[in-house]
Amino acid sequence: MAEPPITNDALFARAQRVAPGGVNSPVRAFRSVGGTPYFVARGFGSKVWDVEGNEYLDYVQSYGASILGHAHPAVVAAVQAAAGDGSTFGAPTEREVLLAEEIAARVPGAEMVRLVNSGTEATMSAVRLARGATGRDRVVVFDGCYHGHSDGLLAGGGSGVATLGIPASAGVPAAAVSSTLVVPYNQVPALSDDVACVVVEPIAANMGLVPPAPGFLEGLRAECDRVGALLVFDEVITGFRVARGGAAQVFGVQPDLWCFGKVIGGGLPLAAFAGRRDLMTQLAPLGPIYQAGTLSGNPLATAAGLAVLGLLDDTAYAELATIAGKLAAGIAAACHDAGLQVQVPVAGPLLGVFFAASPVEDYEASKASAATGHYPGFMHGLLERGIAVAPGAYEVLFPSLAHSDADLARTVEAVGDVAAGLAAG
Repeated sequence: MAEPPITNDALFARAQRVAPGGVNSPVRAFRSVGGTPYFVARGFGSKVWDVEGNEYLDYVQSYGASILGHAHPAVVAAVQAAAGDGSTFGAPTEREVLLAEEIAARVPGAEMVRLVNSGTEATMSAVRLARGATGRDRVVVFDGCYHGHSDGLLAGGGSGVATLGIPASAGVPAAAVSSTLVVPYNQVPALSDDVACVVVEPIAANMGLVPPAPGFLEGLRAECDRVGALLVFDEVITGFRVARGGAAQVFGVQPDLWCFGKVIGGGLPLAAFAGRRDLMTQLAPLGPIYQAGTLSGNPLATAAGLAVLGLLDDTAYAELATIAGKLAAGIAAACHDAGLQVQVPVAGPLLGVFFAASPVEDYEASKASAATGHYPGFMHGLLERGIAVAPGAYEVLFPSLAHSDADLARTVEAVGDVAAGLAAG
């Protein structure tokens, strides 16, 4: 007797019996948009295919990790070659050095680099370093930004925390966030002299896409300098995506510490934090601030990361910006022609969609866009037409170098159809 075909529904039912919510990251469960998640079987370029064989033009792209598109031949070849030499050693490898050198060469001021496995590890470790280096405890973060799921940084978080309507998290003791101050994005706070660091997404991309207001990053730099606090750029999303040197290059503001992820792993688990030499040398084994990781600098991940960065030159960034600009303009025009009010901000190769009459500049306005209730219909309407966007109103779209003009035209046409239905109620 033949085995029944695998379906998304059947696989999700099985997954829910062995994994909380049937997923390994909460937003994948479709809780905020309804329905059953599609289970990806494979991807190539701008597309993915689910276990039922359905094809989707993909703007999730692993939430920005796949900047070249899925299964790029250069990345596949690099990982295959590295795997043949062994997948992990617990000892240093040459590619760890090469990747750190590449990051330092691209980002002036990032003089030393420590590789880790995830964005959460990077931000958590950067905060520990900032506290150890300054001898202070208080950390300032911004409402609607997301810096991973470590206890002290969940307060006021965007991304999946906002999507699921979780104000912080159960299991986080009050003491863990007692030294965390949450302030409005795009407003420069007056800092006290007990602040160790200010952690900020230089382009907020976890409450939709909210670029920094003129003078905001410059003001943070000046205020940190005034009180002796460290400025930390969380560039897990923007790093090596918006420019060769990330957001610091785009805006001309240099932090003391950086957090990187996604792009630098080439689709494999890898992240990093980096900064000035006098700060980074306070890490063990040179200094008293401890941080470690068995799989940090994994040989497969460093191979993939080097392959990706090797293809990201100025021409590639210009092409990415052109792709995103065309897509943003097309989506905005299609929605407006359909009578649906939207804002489609774009920052380099990132773009967002807000259901709002005026530009969104902070988390409150982003939440108001989500509260219109349009996003679930928008997301599912596109999915039915073979276009995949993230299942959460606070995420952004990630066009890649693999997205063609034909892909963009197909997307804009689908958006127009969906927008017309939403506008009609």
